[in-house]
Amino acid sequence: MPVARAPLGNGPSPRRYLMCEPRYFEVRYAINPWMDTETPVDREHAGDQWRTLVEAYRDHGHTVETVAPEPGLPDMVFAANAALVVDGRVFGSSFHAPERQPESAAYAHWFKEAGYEVHRSESVCEGEGDLVPAGAYVLAGTGFRTRRAAHREVQEFFGRPVISLDLVDPRFYHLDTALFHLGGEADGGGGTAGGNIAYYPAAFSPGSREVLRRLYPDAVIATEEDALAFGLNSVSDGRHVFVAPQASALIDQLADRGYVPVPVDLSEFRKAGGGIKCCTQEIRS
Repeated sequence: MPVARAPLGNGPSPRRYLMCEPRYFEVRYAINPWMDTETPVDREHAGDQWRTLVEAYRDHGHTVETVAPEPGLPDMVFAANAALVVDGRVFGSSFHAPERQPESAAYAHWFKEAGYEVHRSESVCEGEGDLVPAGAYVLAGTGFRTRRAAHREVQEFFGRPVISLDLVDPRFYHLDTALFHLGGEADGGGGTAGGNIAYYPAAFSPGSREVLRRLYPDAVIATEEDALAFGLNSVSDGRHVFVAPQASALIDQLADRGYVPVPVDLSEFRKAGGGIKCCTQEIRS
């Protein structure tokens, strides 16, 4: 039996999350390989799963705030795509698909009402879907949604180095479907980019895989099965990892590293290509 190791992050810390109730959630268009308009969504079941995730966050000491859903915006439940918030500054999204573009204004209104100034990306950019803060850096995906030009905007706006990563598998159309940050601000993972990550290498171009290998030599490497179960669409507070229960091998790896997996089933949202992280916007003050 492998010997459990201590978590490679700085331990759990209270987080502040923004979420949106799936009141109008459905698959009424197809903008990624997971979406099939012929597959019905059980909205009541989706609501139960979403509330279970909210309760799990609160049970672990985190704050959850909510933005009101709007009719006609079925993907508004995927709050992570709306922005990147770092140091109390909001970099708002400009969505690729016309169907999702009105979400930008809805979320910008919430942030402004909460006292934030909102900068909206000039280029296509889908918030934490493709932007993952990792210590002093921001890991940034491109290839299907967020444009590389937005990476430059993010670097100028936050003054943090941005590391561009090319996604090559359309099943993993956002970075947060192929990678998540486990926590830790310093060189806790044995690399140079801050903390540690879990990721699925085949979702990335060869050059991007090499970048990740160099930055995170002790990363948790997920299997294809766990990636397809949306195991990498997870949220970590530095110790607890809120993760899809179907990602069993990943859960075992996390436990072996000393993390505490918190399985939460959001399988109904997979019909739209989403999971735990997609439903969770972190507000970093």
